[in-house]
Amino acid sequence: MGNYFSELGENVISAKQERVRELTQRALADGVDPVEIINSGLIPGMNVVGARFKAGDMFVPEVLMSARAMNAGMELVKPLLVGKEVPSQGKVVLGTVKGDLHDIGKNLVSMMLESAGYTVINLGVDVSAAKFLQAVKENKPDILGMSALLTTTMLGMKDVIELLKEEGLRDQVKVVIGGAPISQEFAREIGADGFAPDAGSATELCHQLVAR
Repeated sequence: MGNYFSELGENVISAKQERVRELTQRALADGVDPVEIINSGLIPGMNVVGARFKAGDMFVPEVLMSARAMNAGMELVKPLLVGKEVPSQGKVVLGTVKGDLHDIGKNLVSMMLESAGYTVINLGVDVSAAKFLQAVKENKPDILGMSALLTTTMLGMKDVIELLKEEGLRDQVKVVIGGAPISQEFAREIGADGFAPDAGSATELCHQLVAR
C-alpha cells in the first residue's frame, strides 16, 4: 500500500490532477483507509510543495495547480469520511482587513493550512473588526489570521486586536498577520502573536503557536 502513498504524493507535487484522481480511486477500491490516503499520501505531497514554495523553488501558479491536484483526491475521499474523526491540527479564522480586497495571498495561506490538516474558516476580503470578532466568538479558533496589502488598511489589524481586548477574548486566540507592508516590528507594535512573510511560513508559524 505504501507505493500508493508515495505515488500520490509525487503526483500532487507534479500537479497531475487526473493521475491523483485515478490513484485515489484505485487505492479506495483496494480498501485503503480514506484517512490514510489523506494523511500519508495527499498531505505529505502538499507539504513538499509548501517547503519548495518557501525556498523559492516553486511559484504561486504551480502551488495552485498542486492544490487542485490534491483537491481532486480529496473530493473522492471526503464523502467517505462521514463519522470518521480526521484529527484537525487546529482551527484558524482568516480574512483580509476592512477596505482591502486582496485575497490571492490569503487564499494561498488558507489552502496551505487546509492541506496541513487545519480547519480553516475563510471570511474573505474587506472584513470589518466586528465581523472578525463575531467569527472568533462563533468558531472559537486557535488562531486568527489577518492579511493586508495596502499600508492604508494595515491599521485595521490593530482595531481588531483592540476589540478582542475590549471583549475579553484576546487571551483565547493567537493572532497572526501577513501581507506585503507587514513586518515583525509592526506585529510587535500592535500586539500580534506573530507575522509570516509568505504562505509556507504562515503554516509553520501556526504549528509553533498551536504547540505552545
